[in-house]
Amino acid sequence: MLYSSLAKTYNELESTPKRLEKTTILSKFLIQLSEEDADVIYLILGKIFPNYDARKIGISEQLIIKALGKSTGSSKEEIVNQWKELGDLGKVAEKLTQGKSQSTLHSSELKTEKVLENLRKLPELEGQGTVDKKISLITELLTSAKPQEAKYLVRTILGDLRIGTQESTIRDSFVEAFFKESEKIEAKKIIQSALDKSNDLGKIFELSKKSDLKNLEKVSVKIGNPIKVMLAQKVPTIADGFKKVGTPAAIEYKYDGFRLIIHKDTSGKIDLFTRRLENVTTQFPEVAEYVKEFVKGKDFILDSEAIGFDKKTKEYKPFQDISQRIKRKHNIEEIQKKLPIEINVFDIIFYEGKTLLDKPFQERSELIRKIIKDQPYKIVSSKQIITSDEKEAEEFYAKALDDNQEGVMMKNLSAIYQPGSRVGHMLKIKPDERDLDLVITGAEWGKGKRSGWLTSFIISCYDETSESYKEIGKVSTGLKEKSSEGMSYEELSKILKPFIKKETGRTLEVEPKIVLSITYQEIQKSPTYSSGFALRFPRFTVLRPDRTAETISTLKEIKEDYEKQSGN
Repeated sequence: MLYSSLAKTYNELESTPKRLEKTTILSKFLIQLSEEDADVIYLILGKIFPNYDARKIGISEQLIIKALGKSTGSSKEEIVNQWKELGDLGKVAEKLTQGKSQSTLHSSELKTEKVLENLRKLPELEGQGTVDKKISLITELLTSAKPQEAKYLVRTILGDLRIGTQESTIRDSFVEAFFKESEKIEAKKIIQSALDKSNDLGKIFELSKKSDLKNLEKVSVKIGNPIKVMLAQKVPTIADGFKKVGTPAAIEYKYDGFRLIIHKDTSGKIDLFTRRLENVTTQFPEVAEYVKEFVKGKDFILDSEAIGFDKKTKEYKPFQDISQRIKRKHNIEEIQKKLPIEINVFDIIFYEGKTLLDKPFQERSELIRKIIKDQPYKIVSSKQIITSDEKEAEEFYAKALDDNQEGVMMKNLSAIYQPGSRVGHMLKIKPDERDLDLVITGAEWGKGKRSGWLTSFIISCYDETSESYKEIGKVSTGLKEKSSEGMSYEELSKILKPFIKKETGRTLEVEPKIVLSITYQEIQKSPTYSSGFALRFPRFTVLRPDRTAETISTLKEIKEDYEKQSGN
């Protein structure tokens, strides 16, 4: 299809903040989209591959500037000045393309197939001359692009489409476009389930286009494709937990680590994924060895938590001590020795060619204990008791805290595994409930000794109803002046700079990408922030590179925590 049709749809989506209008715009576009053009669905989210595919475009602003210079005949100085003025290289591309000599423009209409073909070559290029080849591929597209096309091409390449559309909006547009009114409620549930299992919008589009609910229901997990993990709700006490999950219940350690989903196929190949769907197999070579040696089975998918420990004392360490291993790409052996991890397996999703999603938790849990040969400080099944006794549960909770873990999980024994859902049959209990995972959506440039660094970071929760981020306060406390003392202003500034959307004086907006753990004294009602609430004395504790902005604390949870506070 013509890329101009997609660019027009991008523009319509960007022009409205209303989710229902976005859904209608998308549904009309999708009706016209053929099954042969299914890969265009990835472009609607600003991607070129399915979510499960780890390959990234990986192009910097500097390479875009060079490609724009070649395609429009503009100087680097002119492009940079326009960038400073407009704050968006996409808009710069649009403006410069408008001013380009028409005699050299649009010798042929740009097609989505060509866009995908060129962009998909970018992650594959390696070795000598790579930079020039990448610039050439991008320049070829920009030379053929009309102004509006150039804007969205550049934004797509930089991973910043800015049209306010998420996967759930696309899901709802599938429902609106391809299903009868009487089918819509059921179709929405089935499509979401299929997306959670496959992480492939293109595949789900093809089935939805045929109004094929029967085959959508058959979509299942596939070894090698990361799956969205099941998430827990929280309760304040063991007694509250029993009321929600029933008795008897499984009670397990809540580990202070990061989620690791382990895939093994029939050839023996092992892949490791985080809850962000990132492949981290290279970063944790020892895990593959543990799995090969101590887990029985030709193929499986295990849900686990990786926790760090002190090599000498064997004491478990908090998440922040091992978080750097997730992003480390070099000197793996060195950091592996310095920061060893233990894998604690608490669920199993697939085994010996069969999905276990619909099996009761107790059955899945018993299978884990049959196939794993526990090897402390390497790989073990999760510490667990099954009880109806509140006193016994409290003692187990205390033991978890003594072992430097966060608390406990409480689980309904009959519950199925629901990928991507925050479920009421799996609960977390921690001694201090006053902590939240929030995302940075803004900041201010510092003054004085912090000049050149970002400070006063605006933090937001996720509003599931409007699918938007709502501000709940600002945080600076907990950050350090020097990197040697912990996460510093300078270091966090470097992490955030690629995600700056807009600057107004000293204040700036940031793409919601960087997740933090925040502690606070209490939640107060406030007209100052868009959530309607403010955190009193918020304090930064740790970056969470293993978490996505879509899985942070929700506005609903904030409201519930506010109501639970004494006196409210």
